[in-house]
Amino acid sequence: MKKSTVGAYGGWLARLAEKPGPLSFLNRRLHSPADWRSAVRPRVIARLNPPDAGGTPRVRVIEKYEWEGLHIERLEWRLPYGPPTSALFLKPAGYAERLPAVLALHCHGGNKYLGWEKIARGRRPPTRMLRWHVNHYYGGVFWANELARRGYAVLAPDAYAFASRRVRTADVLDRVRGGAPSADPVTERDIRRYNDWAAGHANVMAKALFAAGTTWPGVVLAEDRKALDVLCARPDVDRERVGCGGLSGGGLRTVYLAGLDYRVKCAVCVGYMTTWRDMAVNQCWTNTWMVNTAILPGEMDFPEILGMRAPLPTLVMNDKKDQLYNLGEMRRADRILGGIYRKARASDRYRCSYYPGFHKFDLPMQSEAFDWYDRWLK
Repeated sequence: MKKSTVGAYGGWLARLAEKPGPLSFLNRRLHSPADWRSAVRPRVIARLNPPDAGGTPRVRVIEKYEWEGLHIERLEWRLPYGPPTSALFLKPAGYAERLPAVLALHCHGGNKYLGWEKIARGRRPPTRMLRWHVNHYYGGVFWANELARRGYAVLAPDAYAFASRRVRTADVLDRVRGGAPSADPVTERDIRRYNDWAAGHANVMAKALFAAGTTWPGVVLAEDRKALDVLCARPDVDRERVGCGGLSGGGLRTVYLAGLDYRVKCAVCVGYMTTWRDMAVNQCWTNTWMVNTAILPGEMDFPEILGMRAPLPTLVMNDKKDQLYNLGEMRRADRILGGIYRKARASDRYRCSYYPGFHKFDLPMQSEAFDWYDRWLK
């Protein structure tokens, strides 16, 4: 018997997960991508059931300055629930005209204490922990800054349950807090203790969200759409030339946001593309509750969520030795997306690239991603 993450139940779950569901593009009754999208998009949103996050948030500028050739703003806005959302906005200094823009989506990385700081930098020096993270996953650079220097307006917001949006241990019941620090972390050791606690608390949060009638990806989608509202409302942004992208958890956020919000004209999904079968049988233990919703996996495969945006330009980037996925399933997801774009007569607007090494978004990958943005947003 072949081993799986769920033991003897693996083969059974694999068979369940590999069948084309009623919402799948492989369902022959849906002939064109446009017909398919209009039929399934409302159903997908209903499965996610994102909460009401209000209208376009009122943004407060915490500070504004120029640094290393960039105009930088540290922003904050409130949603109808939870603590304020923090974000960093960057663009080339001295530019007054409307610029193409990218919503830069930070990763998970097992670090919920940090958010946009993982990919964007202001003038404050990075900590040792942050520097390690950027070196390990991003080739030693803050890619949002590098993209801004290339002529883009870039907004990097904190995601739900990360950084400014994280759960404070002082606010939870004592029996739930366990051994986590009761005060806000200060030292690197405290931050590691917080991140260990937050990893376990994700199970509690997921149960709570399901019990309340919503889902983790639904909440993340709602909040990323509010960040997109903020970006598109800026007078220095050309709202007809807006993209999004990110690595890992940022790639996951790209799947849902770019698949369901067509203000995103160009998408780059890095290190988060596989199939539901892969997640069910091989890799569910490495993945996050941010991806999971009920019923939808039985109706359409995971790559089809991103495929709903066809024929809008989409780049998927994989690492061949990515610890989070099975290479065969990454290739299967590629075939699904490629088939959707061929039926949309837009094969030139879809690309899937494979790089050597483990889970990352390094400098060669960033170069290809930035060229993709240039091709479709400039």
